[in-house]
Amino acid sequence: MRVCFVSRRFFPAISGMSIYAINLLREIVAAGHDVTMVSQYYGDPARRAVYGGGPPPPVAGVRVIGLEAVGEQDGGDFERDVDAMVAAIAREHAAAPFDVLHAQYGYPTGWATLLAAKRLGVPCVVSIQGGDGHWVGSCCETHREAMIRVLDYAGALLIGGASFAEEVRDRLGTPVDRFTIVPGAVDTDRFTPGEESTGPVRLLYHGRVDRRKGVLDFLQALPAVPGDWTATISGIGPDVEPARTLAADLALGDRVVFTGYADYADVPDLYRRHDVFVSPTYAEGFSNTILEAMASGHAVLSCRAVGVVDCLRDDENGLMTDPGDVPALAAALTRLARDRPLRERLAAAALEECRRVYGWSAVGWRIVGVYDRLIGTTPATDFSEELPMTPCRFRAEPHLL
Repeated sequence: MRVCFVSRRFFPAISGMSIYAINLLREIVAAGHDVTMVSQYYGDPARRAVYGGGPPPPVAGVRVIGLEAVGEQDGGDFERDVDAMVAAIAREHAAAPFDVLHAQYGYPTGWATLLAAKRLGVPCVVSIQGGDGHWVGSCCETHREAMIRVLDYAGALLIGGASFAEEVRDRLGTPVDRFTIVPGAVDTDRFTPGEESTGPVRLLYHGRVDRRKGVLDFLQALPAVPGDWTATISGIGPDVEPARTLAADLALGDRVVFTGYADYADVPDLYRRHDVFVSPTYAEGFSNTILEAMASGHAVLSCRAVGVVDCLRDDENGLMTDPGDVPALAAALTRLARDRPLRERLAAAALEECRRVYGWSAVGWRIVGVYDRLIGTTPATDFSEELPMTPCRFRAEPHLL
């Protein structure tokens, strides 16, 4: 089988979806298939400082093609980059035909892949992830129409969990039975437990430093947490400076450290140097950082949010509060800081479930099974390639799309 995998804005330092892409491609190659990845990336240094970037790294056994998102960086001209992606897929197909196309994210990569599928006669799969379900399509009529056509006409739609599928249904009208639910996955050989500290309880936030991920709520809660603890904010993102300012305003001092960029090779050790993982996010597609924390033997504190409720259950394999409820977050942090048996019970339950349900081999085979069902089918062609061109808030801040 020849697979073309189309990835969105590759920034492996902080993007769970980029790590997901690498691990999935390794599984497909290990199964004996031929894989090409066409991946967008940011080249502008200022944007890389916020979101990481640069061409995608080599992946053993995979032909990797980087496409700089020049239109996106030049005034949010997503359409220019869609044309470049379609052209790149077509060039590769002309050299050696693909059997299936697979895009991460519905827009712009999913839209580009749907167009390529129509023109080349190759079936396509689209993974709906992150902002696709939460806000893309609420921003403007252009992106709403693109998302709806992807959701209606892709050969198969993958999504991380039932709660996320229901949100997409409620926002964009897609029947839930259009989706194949394939959860996130984690490399349980790389992510393993460390030793719990005999000193202060070590709290970790790792991921994109973005208020939509709850990092500012985490900092707001810390002054109300008694006892002996330290906190680490790991990662880069649009709210690094607001987070630093808030930590200073709250006089958190050296109890909170910001460690910045985290190379993926170093992330397992980062987890092992902490005891509790804190992810007070407002919404996820499926949280790969939570899975990494579960595999690392952490007690996890997160929120009753879309994409989280599919893998965490309050007081069973983690603790959960409502998104944005800072007093409740402080109370949950206090419980975890004071109660070692609680931490150990939650961590043990999470670790057992992670190893049983979220290993890469099982998830990779499910996705290959979707490919197998599509090969030889005819892609949809009865949709318009023209989109209405309307103003969109993401053209001014395209990195947030």
